[in-house]
Amino acid sequence: MSKGVMPKSENFSKWYTDVVIKAELADYGPVKGSMIIRPYGFQIWENIKNIFDNEFKKSGHVNAYFPLFIPKSFLTKEAEHVDGFAKECAIVTHSKLKTNKNGDLIPDPESKLEEEIIVRPTSETVIWSMYKKWINSYRDLPILINQWVNVVRWEMRTRLFLRTSEFLWQEGHTAHATEKEARDETLKILDIYKDVVENHMGIPLIIGKKSESEKFAGAVDTYAIEAMMGDKKALQAGTSHYLGENFSKAFNVKFQDSDNIEKYVFATSWGVSTRLIGALVMVHGDNKGLRLPPNIAPIQIVIIPIYKSQVELKKIKKYIHPILKQIAQNNNSFYFDDRENITPGFKFNEWEMKGVPLRIEIGPRDLKEKVLTLIRRDNNNKSVIKINNSTKIIISELSNIQSCLYNEALTFQNKNTFTTNDYKEFKKIIHNGGFVLCGWDGTVDSEEKIKKETNATIRCIPLNQKITPQLNCIFSKNTAKYSVIFARAY
Repeated sequence: MSKGVMPKSENFSKWYTDVVIKAELADYGPVKGSMIIRPYGFQIWENIKNIFDNEFKKSGHVNAYFPLFIPKSFLTKEAEHVDGFAKECAIVTHSKLKTNKNGDLIPDPESKLEEEIIVRPTSETVIWSMYKKWINSYRDLPILINQWVNVVRWEMRTRLFLRTSEFLWQEGHTAHATEKEARDETLKILDIYKDVVENHMGIPLIIGKKSESEKFAGAVDTYAIEAMMGDKKALQAGTSHYLGENFSKAFNVKFQDSDNIEKYVFATSWGVSTRLIGALVMVHGDNKGLRLPPNIAPIQIVIIPIYKSQVELKKIKKYIHPILKQIAQNNNSFYFDDRENITPGFKFNEWEMKGVPLRIEIGPRDLKEKVLTLIRRDNNNKSVIKINNSTKIIISELSNIQSCLYNEALTFQNKNTFTTNDYKEFKKIIHNGGFVLCGWDGTVDSEEKIKKETNATIRCIPLNQKITPQLNCIFSKNTAKYSVIFARAY
């Protein structure tokens, strides 16, 4: 199964694609820029989705569904928004096809739409057109809606999970009576993102605010969770936007407050996508394939019986049955791999490629000695344990694997995050890969010149910072307004 995987250190990009394909997470679609998520990849997405969905619901949010099709005129109502998405929009111009005299399918000229339709790149505009109908009084607020959908942002250069024309995501859209409520919501969601990505996906994050040039089109403020990948580049793993009154003013959404004064509504929007699966691969993967944190793994434990006859297989099943029953009662997932005509060695390689956290091997000798053989995917450690009390050890191992994957990624991030005041050193670090924490004077001029010279962007302005007068901008040497994280990014 691992045969043909490019070593990670030789060509990271090729290694990544090899793992995604060979672990059967995804494949290329027939339309350039599109992606097919295969069942194993979709199971991972469902696990991540369910954890997020539970957290959203616990914090008072509800799910809904808004249309895939958006009138083109809606996009023009918020100027920054249309500028941000205009180059990525897919447009529907006709409602049906016809056959021409050569037998070719063509758009029926008579079906040309009166108003062209945008295929959803994001849903702010269509949602706020509905909020205008639903919001009249302060009693109608807050509205806390999320939806799990697909979006289309036209892309010709495909990178599976990272850059595709269509991807899956959740997008939350909330409406509030006050600025404080909306700002609190923006940061509350950021905390949920941090909790799920760090504690369930095992990916350490840096959290902060985006610069003006990097923020979401139409937002007042954008906050992001940024993660370091295995090649030391950054990946924006999720965003939460405080939209102020921009969309309520664009769609004239007002409410009568308790003081009988008519006011505009304050808004937020926020989202994470299937890009997170790409992050899982790039943060935790190795030259054997995936290494999945148990909390989101579709299969946490794979059991591989080693036998020469059906009689031996039957004995192994009877031997392991009580343990599997206890594992199931603890809500741990497992797969007993007794597929015929496949060697144990092939199965080992297959499940290593798919990143199953823990493998149990059982043969006639194990039955005789009343033991189990455990192999951890994260560090390849092999241990032989007594069958008595083995359930507690197995569950403990899964918990330890979860912690170890996070700590290994955090060590890597810390080792490759640097602080400097020297621009030459800055350029060297960026060239070699890594995050740089340094001063920035807050000007677009400095930000753009750094980007032009190094291809590095401001990933975020970390929260709760205290700037000393001694801190200077890495580029201009003027007094720094912020301490920021620069890196090359996906």
